[in-house]
Amino acid sequence: MAMNRQDRRNLLTTRSNPNLRTDYVVTLAGRIDLPEPPGAADLVIRYVPDKWILDTLAFRRYLGALAQESWTALEDIAAVALDDVNNEVVARWVQVVASQTDGDEAATNRHEVLIEDRQPGWDNPALLSRLHRD
Repeated sequence: MAMNRQDRRNLLTTRSNPNLRTDYVVTLAGRIDLPEPPGAADLVIRYVPDKWILDTLAFRRYLGALAQESWTALEDIAAVALDDVNNEVVARWVQVVASQTDGDEAATNRHEVLIEDRQPGWDNPALLSRLHRD
């Protein structure tokens, strides 16, 4: 059964950033097992923390909640995840990548959505340029 937005966001518990003075990137990744075709989706969230960092176990619970939703497009998953993380973590910068393959082990069909946001005035091109894209 699908959760309402606030209950889903409440799953994203946080704790204090242990190093407020340094910009660093946190990456959390997991799979959302969707009940309807096209099947599973991979979700990667990268962010530069401000005051809060996401609890890793909470992220796993959050993926489970996303799996209970009825999604019409991968773009919807990415946009909702970005909004949820922005609301709970208030990161300096956040990037969400949602992707799916056609399910074949020799998959050639891939659908990927990348969406990101940042706090006004924040920029660290040296840090972000080090991020690798698959």
